[in-house]
Amino acid sequence: MKDRAKVTQTVTGILNRLRALQNPANAAGMRRFGIQGGTMLGIAVPILRQMAKKTGRNHDLALELWYSGIHEARLLASMVGEPEKLTSQQMDAWMQDFDSWDVCDQTCGNLFDKNALAWKKATQWARRESEFERRAGFALMATLAWHEKPREGNTELDKKFEAFLPLIIRYSTDERNFVRKAVNWALRQIGKRNPALRKKAIATAEAILTKYPKSKAARFVAKDALRELQKPVKTP
Repeated sequence: MKDRAKVTQTVTGILNRLRALQNPANAAGMRRFGIQGGTMLGIAVPILRQMAKKTGRNHDLALELWYSGIHEARLLASMVGEPEKLTSQQMDAWMQDFDSWDVCDQTCGNLFDKNALAWKKATQWARRESEFERRAGFALMATLAWHEKPREGNTELDKKFEAFLPLIIRYSTDERNFVRKAVNWALRQIGKRNPALRKKAIATAEAILTKYPKSKAARFVAKDALRELQKPVKTP
């Protein structure tokens, strides 16, 4: 009971702090960049990261912050949640709450991709019909490719990323802005991991252009990825 009371007290203090920091002008600017959902206070992410660093990881606190319905509180929840304490049900519940690309991407990159279920969830969510649910699948692929430490000669890890490529081809035709950008992001990040995956990603982009020549979304996904992946690789 004492721990519960402490969490409640901390949540109240954090929410009061967030409300004191609200900036309506920033909130309006965020909306112009397609950020939406919940009660938006207009607080910059670096400020939230400072708060998260001071607070430390606390999963019970993260759950309370998430269900406050405040946009910035959900971003903060993704920063203080404990990946090892996530359950499959919690990941699915939060994913279904995604209503903005920044909450989706921050939650995938700050928290979800550090859980062992991330690989399975990426594949499952990519097949979802809802815009942000599908984006979550591809955002998770991208953040896994970004954050998973390269292991030289680890072909098994490469195969796990290669398994995402057919899904990237399949959903490259999704015209919804937040989906096509996430599909493109996933393809680029996978291709940037190492020369072998770069080659596979380039082949995937070329396959997309061949298979869906009339799809604007597919052309964006493929051509933007090729522009980045076909640049000469800088050597240290």
